[in-house]
Amino acid sequence: MTIGDLREVVRAPDAEGSPPRGPARGAARARAYLALTKPRIIRLLLITTVPAMCLAARGLPSLWLVLWTLVGGAAAAGSANTLNCVIDADIDKVMNRTKDRPLATGALTRREALVFGLGLGALSFAVLWWTSNLLAASLAVAAILFYVLVYTLVLKRRTSQNIVWGGAAGCMPVVIGWAAVTGTVDWPAWVMFAVIFVWTPAHFWALAMRYREDYAAANVPMLPVVAPPKVVARRTAAYTWLTVVVSLLLFPVTSWVYVAVAGVVGAWFVVRAHGLRNAVARGEAGEPMAVFHASIAYLAAVFVGIAVDALVGLTPIGWPL
Repeated sequence: MTIGDLREVVRAPDAEGSPPRGPARGAARARAYLALTKPRIIRLLLITTVPAMCLAARGLPSLWLVLWTLVGGAAAAGSANTLNCVIDADIDKVMNRTKDRPLATGALTRREALVFGLGLGALSFAVLWWTSNLLAASLAVAAILFYVLVYTLVLKRRTSQNIVWGGAAGCMPVVIGWAAVTGTVDWPAWVMFAVIFVWTPAHFWALAMRYREDYAAANVPMLPVVAPPKVVARRTAAYTWLTVVVSLLLFPVTSWVYVAVAGVVGAWFVVRAHGLRNAVARGEAGEPMAVFHASIAYLAAVFVGIAVDALVGLTPIGWPL
């Protein structure tokens, strides 16, 4: 879909097969709107926001600030995910993994989803500007625009490096959280950004290996579609190593607590990734979903480690620089 196609969504009548208009369906429509936002993805994004805020504050920030930053961040992520569903409605109908999404089933129309997505984006900007600062609000809008215009419209259907660069949008919650606390974006925020940035390919390629046929049927050139499994597994392992190395760059602003957590869970993550690499090298299918789930557990553990380290209040290893 192009930007011109997106404009047609606004002007065009509801597609044939759209749900009939009328009363009722209230609860079902509410669930459909919620599904557009991809709540499970939002939960993972928000898990990284609070630790970033704790590290920025060197302790516990204002709980009201945390609450409203999470609300604004959830609205921004929901906006980006909803607009992604609008643009990728044709793909979602083809892929088994996504065929039950609201636009694929006709539970909602593209126009309804477009209005909802834009409304969430406006809400995100207003909430973050009102409760924190203009920088945090602007970063949220930038994340939405990047995910929709750069990743979904440009990269996703054109290059196997789509998730490598497109994943930058998913890194923004830590920067937004830091900006909400400090009004600036300092280097530790960019290190946390980099952790998620290099983590994303290993995380998503494992999922794409499992659903390779889906992406192939939809003509989306995810790496597992265009490269042999051995290449995908090697690159997944390489990005896993890179993720662990980058995570340790936070040592100047953290204590031994974080370094120990990052080291232990990092070693475990590397072992899981190499297990997949070794299995594929032997000609086996391996367990890509095990790596996918391990990647989620790894990221959650690392950011919990950041939060705990900041809240415990031990002297950072290299602070001040």
